[in-house]
Amino acid sequence: MSLDIDYYELLECERTADDKTLKTSYRRLAMQFHPDRNPGDHEAEAKFKAINEAYDCLKDPQKRAAYDRFGKAAFQSGGAGGFGGGQGFEGFSDIFESVFGEFMGGGGRQRSGPRRGADLRYDLEISLEEAFHGKSETIRFDVAANCEPCGGSGAKPGTAARTCQTCGGRGQVRAQQGFFVVERACPSCHGAGQVIADPCPNCRGEGRIDREKSLEVKIPAGVDEGTRIRVTGEGEAGGRGAPPGDLYIFLHVKRHAIFERDGTTLAARCPISFTTAALGGEIEVPGLDGEIIPVKIPAGIQSGKQLRHRGSGMPVLNSRGRGDLVIEIAVETPTRLSARQKELLAEFRETETGEECPASSGFFAKIKGMFGE
Repeated sequence: MSLDIDYYELLECERTADDKTLKTSYRRLAMQFHPDRNPGDHEAEAKFKAINEAYDCLKDPQKRAAYDRFGKAAFQSGGAGGFGGGQGFEGFSDIFESVFGEFMGGGGRQRSGPRRGADLRYDLEISLEEAFHGKSETIRFDVAANCEPCGGSGAKPGTAARTCQTCGGRGQVRAQQGFFVVERACPSCHGAGQVIADPCPNCRGEGRIDREKSLEVKIPAGVDEGTRIRVTGEGEAGGRGAPPGDLYIFLHVKRHAIFERDGTTLAARCPISFTTAALGGEIEVPGLDGEIIPVKIPAGIQSGKQLRHRGSGMPVLNSRGRGDLVIEIAVETPTRLSARQKELLAEFRETETGEECPASSGFFAKIKGMFGE
């Protein structure tokens, strides 16, 4: 290992970080510690290698799951290559037990029975207003569900599965290979430990059928782009009565016409007239909650100035607090002037002393100082 530091600490992320957060943090750190940007810096080079090692592990779902459970010990017995081809740490452990179990006097671990159903992913797009208020949404998706006539067992109603005689219900068979004993999935029951003599005609012995499912999901106020909602037990049904998987709903927030969001902070760019900027005044900004937010404009405000209104931003997820609303001022120069307005502005220009706009006066004073009159 390049550095004996936790992978999440190396990438400066929480353990609950999603794939997008991990990737963003990795790119930022990789750019910061890249050897081309730090020539001759051996510490930066070592940090760069460690960052790449950490991201290479955590971007892979199987490797990340093993790391979260066992830490770096998950890779010390066989290296990260043990995960290529879809075999996780548990698979390596099973091979280890099957090879050495006979010599240690143990029978190895039995793994029989149908496996848990697969998890499902559903991508849901919502508006910023819906993210602000929260909502209940009915979603529809295709899923492998339990067969109703057989109750998910796969056996014809009135019959039952019987224990596989080839493996004795273990789901595994052993084969002698030289000095070693290797366990494989039973060829008769395919690892289930049971066989069905009379399969259900509705599902043909699978115990599951594909159908469309309707589910009402509650989206809490304050969710953000990439927020993941887990619905336990609403994934695919397990084979032959095994527990179902989970449903993961990934939220995507549409771009808003006025507001931009940064966490719980809402930001809006607000144009004002140059007279309001010069004399001051008050503008009204509609909030996402429908309330009108009065914003005081101080006299002499400049473009780019930000005014913060506390507690008028997005709700904090699973909390009662709210973020802030930030208004960025953009002073608009008039383009359509009447003859009288032009006359008034001309009179104003004749009375200017230079003190009205100190920034521009100071700028041109510096130019004169550099190049002379």
